[in-house]
Amino acid sequence: MTHHEGRTAHAERALARRTLLLTGGAATGAGLAWGTAGRATAHGGTRGVAQGAVGAEVARLERELIALRRDLHRHPETPGQERRTAGVVARELRAAGLTVATGVGGHGVVGVLRGVRPGRTVAYRADMDAVPPKDIIGGGLAAAHLCGHDVHTTVSLGVARVLARLRTRLSGTVVFVFQPAEEALSGARALIDAGVLERTGVEEIHALHCGPFPVGRFAVTPGYGLPGQDKGEVTLPGPDADGAAGRLAAEIAALATVAQPRTPADLERLIADAQVPGGPLARFVALRASAQDGKVNVSYRCWPQERYREVRADIRRLAAAYPGASVSFPADPFPAMVCPEPDGRRLARHLRRTVGRDAVVELHAAFPPFSGEDFALYLDRVPGTYTFLGVRAPGAPVTTAYPHFPDFAPDERAIGLGVRAMAGWIAERASAAVTGP
Repeated sequence: MTHHEGRTAHAERALARRTLLLTGGAATGAGLAWGTAGRATAHGGTRGVAQGAVGAEVARLERELIALRRDLHRHPETPGQERRTAGVVARELRAAGLTVATGVGGHGVVGVLRGVRPGRTVAYRADMDAVPPKDIIGGGLAAAHLCGHDVHTTVSLGVARVLARLRTRLSGTVVFVFQPAEEALSGARALIDAGVLERTGVEEIHALHCGPFPVGRFAVTPGYGLPGQDKGEVTLPGPDADGAAGRLAAEIAALATVAQPRTPADLERLIADAQVPGGPLARFVALRASAQDGKVNVSYRCWPQERYREVRADIRRLAAAYPGASVSFPADPFPAMVCPEPDGRRLARHLRRTVGRDAVVELHAAFPPFSGEDFALYLDRVPGTYTFLGVRAPGAPVTTAYPHFPDFAPDERAIGLGVRAMAGWIAERASAAVTGP
């Protein structure tokens, strides 16, 4: 999750959202063995993976998974440099019996698990990189796993190991996508360019992200997700350019409708507001404007993403009051991550049925309003879900569960809970019996 910067009908909607400013590394790994998992043509059969069997496997693995997460935590790697992490992931997937490809879109790793029964092809994505020092709130001296990607990677490996153990009951194919460079917003593009969706025949994709909710709680996001990001620059001429830029920056900053949190109470309020239907975060503009050398640099996120046109128009209107001002924007903002509502509601029903009704909350806003995700690029192509895994220990400060804070310290019990929930969900989605709501 980058922070403080920062079916046919579905595909047609996605094309309308797709942006031009999508960057990423060149696709690598020619001749990969993971291609063409194949879509099932038969949609009969039964759901073979029972939640009880999943729970038993998770209980057997839980201590190993916690140890694995601690190992990854001790070896953080910045975006695009995830060599060691990718090596650990590949080793674990091969040991579980998956078909594995490495060097996909950089240091990406793809593991393919084929069940013995016909079904659908479903992907599960985990990001592997750590937070660079400059993106740690307050600044940092070195990269650190302060966004929970070590937890995400461990949960995904746990799901792969559990479903591999239950392969004889598994329908369909599961594609595990371990992505580099999420913090740089370039890893998803690199994997997509490498053909990870098309070559494996992925029909939908899912992900889990650490969130500031009590451990054992899952926050689903039907119809919402995370905002995209837009940037602009205003250049002012003349001898008073510096002074004019300062005044204009203040006027542009006033367009923001949500302020950066300054205290733990502010963070708690954001979390509560995100759970209120039609609440203060249902529509927002989170914006920063700074003046330097006669220029105003603007970076902002908003929801819904259609508001970018409105905000751009407001910035141009404010700049027009300064004679000779020149305004520039990229061709398109980085897209918002919008989780399809039907898929999110299916997940909510699954979780209430399997982990408990009180363990599921629904978000009614793009949250957090100051962060983005390149998982958006996958959802522009196939449906899926993105869910927050509560990692806040009882009585712990909110900053210990809020990504990018220097004291971020997730409760490790969340690992087993995440594996239980996602292994069951992925098995259900891959099941040939799942064709309706």
